[in-house]
Amino acid sequence: MTFSNQIIRTGIAAYSCAQQAAVLGLKDLLEAASRFQQAEAANKRSFQVELLDGFSPGSSGNFDIVILPPCLGARPEGEDLEEIARWVALQHAHGALICSICAGAFPLAASGLLSGRQATTHWALAKEFARSYPEVQLDAGRLIIDDGDVITAGGLMAWTDLGLRLVVRFMGPAVMLETARFFLIDPGEREQSYYNLFSPNLTHGDAGVLKAQHWLQANYQSAVTVPQMAAAAGQEERTFLRRFHAATGFNPSEYLQRLRIAKAREQLELTNTNIETIALNVGYLDVSAFRKLFQKIVGLSPREYRRRFAPAGS
Repeated sequence: MTFSNQIIRTGIAAYSCAQQAAVLGLKDLLEAASRFQQAEAANKRSFQVELLDGFSPGSSGNFDIVILPPCLGARPEGEDLEEIARWVALQHAHGALICSICAGAFPLAASGLLSGRQATTHWALAKEFARSYPEVQLDAGRLIIDDGDVITAGGLMAWTDLGLRLVVRFMGPAVMLETARFFLIDPGEREQSYYNLFSPNLTHGDAGVLKAQHWLQANYQSAVTVPQMAAAAGQEERTFLRRFHAATGFNPSEYLQRLRIAKAREQLELTNTNIETIALNVGYLDVSAFRKLFQKIVGLSPREYRRRFAPAGS
């Protein structure tokens, strides 16, 4: 991920029902990862973790990461839920990566950010969640779903998986593995399946480009054009091209390619869908071109990637 800030400002919503093991465990894990990262001479990046119990628009400033933890007992409801949801939507609009764990998916869904997207939550909450937010593509069988600018994690203890996902995204695999060893967390196949996932930079500060990125997350399967992206950004096309590259490090077509390939990788890892259908699902009518692009970006053919990274027996 292209991330220029040395301080990664991370806000954990410490609402009254929040599971303290998750809140404090994530704080400990991210701060430990920061100490390991500080030991690397080439990069002095660190997580700055803040526990939040107020969610008015001006109460806390803007974050790079927002985490909605699990709940023990009654979840935020009514005005409390609406306040958190509004705050989450505002943080996302300013470029924050929004993450939820277990019941944290409820305020995230209430913000509208999961509409039309895949998401996960605790299996025991699946029926209620589906009934409350039918516009969300719920897949409670998955432990974690990383959709670029939004990450949802499943069970109560999935905070460890989310924590390691954030560490590998912002600090790389070496620091993630050191953090996992320190906390005696088995990283399992994590290091194999997502080291090189496309992780878009959302903290560049260009509001127009951010709008285009959010639009692409929802429309990458379509025959997307640069004029459409520029319109989503509210910018003249030449201005958009210049500012998009400055903000993301990619031209729009490169960015779209990497976003599509990231979605294809996810389907290869987690489904038995044939490669031709996956190519169509992520926006490629020419399967041969998809295979060549996948090989170029990932370094493996789609078939080899599935053989190496799909779970045994899938």
